[in-house]
Amino acid sequence: MDRILHQRPMNYNSIITKLYFVLIYADGKVDDKEIASGNRMIKSEALGEDEFKTQMEYLKSKDQTILFSECLAGLKKLIRKQQVRIIAWLCVVANADGFMDRTEWQIIYKIYHKELNLPLDEIFRVQKELNGLGPEKSSLLNGLKAVS
Repeated sequence: MDRILHQRPMNYNSIITKLYFVLIYADGKVDDKEIASGNRMIKSEALGEDEFKTQMEYLKSKDQTILFSECLAGLKKLIRKQQVRIIAWLCVVANADGFMDRTEWQIIYKIYHKELNLPLDEIFRVQKELNGLGPEKSSLLNGLKAVS
């Protein structure tokens, strides 16, 4: 992994965990494949599994609007490479069940386009790395471009 990703501010883990929570509960149903993607994310990002589970339970009691606002504020303090990586993970998770729900799409779009103004091609490149995809384009990219 790139050295710059290892030099994360302390809140990177918290932000990615909170956004994962917001995303998987956005459509009202948590899919087993979203959980499996989350487990891959925990390992890949070296998130503490016990701490992650504890935080996920705690987040159930938080106001979702406030939580999302806190996440946006935290994301804006991260370096661009970290922002892109988090959004790419959100795309991986949202697409894990084979379908990106409209609510999930709206959350991702609001963050990457309206709040952070991140280029879609960077997000897609990192998403492919996270998915282990080849050079072919996924339906997600086409869907994101069609809506934006």
